[in-house]
Amino acid sequence: MRIELVTGDITAEEVDAVVNAANSSLLGGGGVDGAIHRKGGPEILAECRALRAGHYGRGLAVGQAVATTAGRLPARWVIHTVGPVYSADVDRSGLLRDCYTNSLIVADGLGARSVAFPLISSGVYRWPKEDAVAQALTALRGHPTEVEVARIVVFDQQTREAADRVLRAHPGPA
Repeated sequence: MRIELVTGDITAEEVDAVVNAANSSLLGGGGVDGAIHRKGGPEILAECRALRAGHYGRGLAVGQAVATTAGRLPARWVIHTVGPVYSADVDRSGLLRDCYTNSLIVADGLGARSVAFPLISSGVYRWPKEDAVAQALTALRGHPTEVEVARIVVFDQQTREAADRVLRAHPGPA
């Protein structure tokens, strides 16, 4: 799998699947979640409500992933995953890596070959950006998948600079 890093708007990514850093309710929220729901339109929310009415009645657990339509987004699907809140006292890095690996598992089940990921938990959940990049790379590089391209989409220049520092330190096979 090729891992790409881009700066931009994840809702504009032309990939098979876009990953949503979702609220556990699956009913929208702020940041990436709100942007995906706003731009994707009511079809996404309708499928999320159906998920809540069925198997995900209590919402989506941290680290798990589930797919819906992408509505009006250029992608075909949205893969929703709930990132952990950062804690300096409790190591939740495994849960953060689970967001990426479980999203890849869902992508494989859909037949997706290209997936765009936000930098999960690095916004509202305050995960340190450089460590968030390192966790994403560890998960993406360590999980066997049929996905051919995993794109990490960062929103601003500060995050891009942090991601570039991590990539220089850990270039890997990407």
